[in-house]
Amino acid sequence: MSATDWYAHKSLENGVFWIQERFYESGNRANIWLIRGSHQDVVIDTGLGLRSLPEYINSKGLLGDDSKRKNPLLAIGTHVHFDHSGGLHQFQQVGVHKAEVDALANGDNFETVTWLSDREIVENPTPGWRARQYRVKAVTPTHILQEGDVINLGDRQLTVLHMPGHSRGSICLHDKESKMLFSGDVVYDGSMIDWLPYSRISDYIRSCERLVEMVDKDEIDQVMPGHYNTFGSKRLHRLASNYIASTGACHRASTCVVKSIASLALRASNSRSAC
Repeated sequence: MSATDWYAHKSLENGVFWIQERFYESGNRANIWLIRGSHQDVVIDTGLGLRSLPEYINSKGLLGDDSKRKNPLLAIGTHVHFDHSGGLHQFQQVGVHKAEVDALANGDNFETVTWLSDREIVENPTPGWRARQYRVKAVTPTHILQEGDVINLGDRQLTVLHMPGHSRGSICLHDKESKMLFSGDVVYDGSMIDWLPYSRISDYIRSCERLVEMVDKDEIDQVMPGHYNTFGSKRLHRLASNYIASTGACHRASTCVVKSIASLALRASNSRSAC
């Protein structure tokens, strides 16, 4: 299957493109965001990497006529989980938070929580493809990101916000001028996951408190999440507030059990994949 068949995109306002993997039918299918700037274009998250994302972007002309005058396309992972980081190896420039650099550079498929089934891929990307063969490929990041870093696109800037909880290196990217937040899996319009190997409820609470504060300060109008549909500041406030309110003793106890089971399953699954 060609890259042009595997992906599809929608053009949004302000030089933003929303890309998805058409034949990955799962709640884990991540949103891929392409943001155009006058000097630098950025891809936020890259999906599974089963087909060439750069090839798709170029074949569809999403970078415009002036792309040759810009810096090479920069791919940023909001975190290194497989559904977001699988295509990072396809890019010359790659950025992730410093807490997850080693996991990506070493191809650590435990920390990338690689968990893919044949039934989620409804059209094989290549003949004979099987999910058990899938691994996130190692890549050494060229950009090691941390809190407060500013990614300069020329006519717009994205500020790195370290928002751990879902994973230890989870980030959001904030376009302050347009009040747009690219949130990764820190928040999306669905159940927030805090039971993976490097998830931490106390960190997640602080990240959600920070999101609530940003909404209260009128710093966010629109959220471009890692999964599902976009939403506005009121919905963001409700989602973050609801998570904070839900994290009582019962939630913490049940999450601890689920986290242990998930860790064992991921260890076993990725040990088989390595054989």
